[in-house]
Amino acid sequence: MIRLKKVYTGITLLLLLLSASASAKDIEMQSPSGSMKVVLHMGDNLRYDIYQGSEPVLQNGLLQMTLRDQTLGEKPKLSKRKTTQKCETIHPVVPLKYASIENKYCDERLDFKGGYAIEFRLYDDAVAYRFITSKKEEIEVFDETFSIDIPQGTLMHLQQPSGFKTSYEEAYSHLPISEWKANDKMSTLPVLMKTPAGYNILISEADLRDYPCLFLKGEGEANRIQSTFPKVPLEFGEDGDRSLKILKEADYIARTTGSRTFPWRYFFITKNDSALLEQTMIDKLAAPSCLTDVSWIKPGQTAWEWWNAASPYGDGVDFVSGFNMNTYKYFIDFAARYGIPYILMDEGWAKSTRDPYTPNPEVNVHEIIRYGKEKGVGVILWFTWLTVENHFDVFKTLADWGVAGLKIDFMDRSDQWMVNYYERVAKEAAKYHLFVDMHGSFKPAGLEKRYPNILSYEGVRGMEQMGGCFPNNSLYLPFMRNAVGAMDYTPGAMISMQPEVYHGDRPNAASIGTRAYQMALYVVFESGVQMLADNPTMYYRNPDCTDFITRVPVVWDETRVLDARVGEYVVVAKRKGDKWFIGAITNNDQKCREFDLPLDFLNPGQTYQMTSFEDGVNAGRQAMDYRQVNRTVKADDHLTIKVVRNGGWVARFE
Repeated sequence: MIRLKKVYTGITLLLLLLSASASAKDIEMQSPSGSMKVVLHMGDNLRYDIYQGSEPVLQNGLLQMTLRDQTLGEKPKLSKRKTTQKCETIHPVVPLKYASIENKYCDERLDFKGGYAIEFRLYDDAVAYRFITSKKEEIEVFDETFSIDIPQGTLMHLQQPSGFKTSYEEAYSHLPISEWKANDKMSTLPVLMKTPAGYNILISEADLRDYPCLFLKGEGEANRIQSTFPKVPLEFGEDGDRSLKILKEADYIARTTGSRTFPWRYFFITKNDSALLEQTMIDKLAAPSCLTDVSWIKPGQTAWEWWNAASPYGDGVDFVSGFNMNTYKYFIDFAARYGIPYILMDEGWAKSTRDPYTPNPEVNVHEIIRYGKEKGVGVILWFTWLTVENHFDVFKTLADWGVAGLKIDFMDRSDQWMVNYYERVAKEAAKYHLFVDMHGSFKPAGLEKRYPNILSYEGVRGMEQMGGCFPNNSLYLPFMRNAVGAMDYTPGAMISMQPEVYHGDRPNAASIGTRAYQMALYVVFESGVQMLADNPTMYYRNPDCTDFITRVPVVWDETRVLDARVGEYVVVAKRKGDKWFIGAITNNDQKCREFDLPLDFLNPGQTYQMTSFEDGVNAGRQAMDYRQVNRTVKADDHLTIKVVRNGGWVARFE
């Protein structure tokens, strides 16, 4: 009996050793071509390294989620591994870059004892992962650890707010990873990094639902980044007509259903700056549209009165302009003349910002909507988020009025409660065939794919910042903010200035950058609802520019970046149907840049009429100077274009 017991003890010890060896085993995962690789290390916790070929890109990433009674990823025990390869075609409802997108990846699902899994998706140029839980009861998430070592010498491009209450409108900061200290300001997503090995790494999140937005913090000389999240608000207090004070917070970041998938965290990795503009990771990772009928969703341009203070003047204006009937009808007439599908009535259309049902006595909204329909122009109405929350039946009322969509403003938060507010709004608006433009908002993170009636988000340092909006900052937007989704930057200024002489304010609002730069933004920047921010009077006085701008689509069949360098310049070609457009913009760092543009994207053998706008000879000093050029071109032609500092170039080929 004693001998037999010793034998069994030896077998048990061997099994324990084998089990320990298995739990410490590395798991290697590869992308479809094998060019991207993740090695997952299973020991006391879960850590991963990312490789491009055999070259390490990021290392020592920690995978961990802390629940009230369990830490996922701690002492992991793998129970199942499932590997699948997929290749599908996505057709976005609102195609900001492409009408069809190939989604080819290798999916790895790793199930662990304890009721959770981690899913990886490996693309040839990206890595994404997310937690999955399978609990019967609700769970409280205290933290999710997103933490990874960054190569020493990496340059970080960040948007750093003062706290979790932010409208995501801060200018970008640029600093080495070693200088981003633990007690410095955190960063919103997306974050862009440039490693010493030449890799651009874009970090963001997708399929964000019932969960707070992720923010990142540095650890200084540790060359490491880590996550931080806003906690769940429990009690609110009054804070004016457009916000609430958070009086009490929970000790957790989310209370949610126990059986669910969590947001994707992804790294898009490339040495080619142009690829940052062409990637479509949000489309690939977000849940598909849950709307069965999307035929009513109509992206398009809109005339907007706030930036120019509703101040048309001069010939044809024989009324006192302002937020009144005559002015809004003037805007509708302008929109109808140029085929602009919408006008936006911003703050001032209602008698009170707290009351969404009673129009300003100076503004008969019902008559304006009727007049707009007569002219083929829809009306968008502005609201504070708090007013919508306090009057959630307003969506039915607006549909009954005949409103086309809503601009909802001043959310300025991204905790779980507010993330859920976005979805409640999108769902209720879709119920009544209303689209939404989110302002005072966080960046896109996939909800706009599930509810494609969300046509745009602000969350950007755009032109409403007047002199605080300058090309040296805006040249990062195509590589960062616009790289994750629609961006309501509100272009269209007809008063252009170089930064050293800038002075502008409503009603004579102005922009930094040349006239050609401002026009090129309509091709370079992407939004499902694109503003014409300036005064109709200014557009009437510049009919050549206005005719061109209003013929630029807001959705595209194809995008090709011809040349780009992060923060310095962008040259991009986009196609809608059989028409091509090129937009080029630059920053303030050089007096003039020259680009050689092959036109091999055009159909061979066909002749195209090219209409272009370029910086004039004096545009480097007098930003209003521009020149229009008309000529015929073919696919085997090359164009040499010159762009001055803070300048641009734009063309249409048909």
